[in-house]
Amino acid sequence: MGSLPTASLYGLLAASVLVLAGCGPRPDDARHADAQALAADQPEEDVPPATAPPEAFGQDALARFDGYGDLRFGMTPAQIQQAWGGELRDLPEPDEADACHYLVPLSSDPPSEFAFMVEGGHFVRYDVRNPDQTAPGGGRVGMSVDEIRALYRGGIEEQPHKYVPDGRYLRIKADDGSQGVLVFEVDPAGRVTSWRVGVPPQADYVEGCS
Repeated sequence: MGSLPTASLYGLLAASVLVLAGCGPRPDDARHADAQALAADQPEEDVPPATAPPEAFGQDALARFDGYGDLRFGMTPAQIQQAWGGELRDLPEPDEADACHYLVPLSSDPPSEFAFMVEGGHFVRYDVRNPDQTAPGGGRVGMSVDEIRALYRGGIEEQPHKYVPDGRYLRIKADDGSQGVLVFEVDPAGRVTSWRVGVPPQADYVEGCS
């Protein structure tokens, strides 16, 4: 077989280069294709941000206007013990079955940091002085009055403290249809020292069971 003319050989080489170049997209084409694929992968409607699990907010999921965790206002001491799943001690030891007293988890040290009030044989309130616990709505021990006002806009009833000069109570009614009431105690410096959630009238007892 005779050899091809030089011009024909160059023509074949040039054609081969063009064919190979056409096998893959040019850089601009590749970027355009990636952009199209990314757009196709996005939902047509806006997607709300993911909701963080309750664990991300410490105790937020436990404190409620109608109780605490699996405990609900109205439970008997036996029901509280079963729902709590751990040992609770009486403080003080009630002299009568219906007398007001607290059930305190053994892990609460000192006992005044966290306790469940029982009166008339039923769970009626819980008291918190621990800054690690979060009240319904986001309030905590150590927050300022302004921070509490920002969290509970328009729903706060302010009252002077019965024993602390320049102290006050910040009272918030439940917005979930329950009868629960949240009360923050505030010191003269304007900081929350404790809070409690309960049903009236026990939610408004200013001396606990004493």
